[in-house]
Amino acid sequence: MKQPRAWQRMLSGRRLDLLDPTPMDIEVEDIAHGLAFVARWNGQTRGDWPYSVAEHSLLVEEIFSRQNPSIAARWKLAALLHDAPEYVIGDMISPVKAAIGAGYGELDLRLTAAVHLRFGLPAQLPAAIKKAIKLADRISAWLEAVQIAGFTEVEADKLFGRPEPAVLRGLTIRLEPPAAVRAAFVARHAALLQEI
Repeated sequence: MKQPRAWQRMLSGRRLDLLDPTPMDIEVEDIAHGLAFVARWNGQTRGDWPYSVAEHSLLVEEIFSRQNPSIAARWKLAALLHDAPEYVIGDMISPVKAAIGAGYGELDLRLTAAVHLRFGLPAQLPAAIKKAIKLADRISAWLEAVQIAGFTEVEADKLFGRPEPAVLRGLTIRLEPPAAVRAAFVARHAALLQEI
């Protein structure tokens, strides 16, 4: 019997095997393009554009950098790329991920490792870095929930924890068209690579 296809053709021309990804088949332009067109919150956000995973990734990196001002650029890059696998496997809200089970998590881990290796990061991040990125991710989720996803602050506090007000100072989510977000993601990636 013929094996089902497990690869996807990228716009760069790369052919990414989703079950056995290699760093050589990963390009930042493909990641940025995919993430700019993947909607967070299942598209249930206010505004004229969906709030994309690329926008979320830029916000998480900004929050992470604010919370860790003297941290090395490589870890800021890890924060920017924290949801990179979603450029090919999509974004699912946490309840759906839990219902699917371990299979989604394993696929995510393999893709994450390949992305990290492609850009000079360790396949698995140090526990302290992973924890700090997760905290920035939760703060981002709180901000998104309150500003664009219709949650009350009380609901967001219960689900994501109440962020310190200083971390949120000046952060406003402004939804952008996918092409602009894609360009911003690629530019931030390039800037961080230059700092490494």
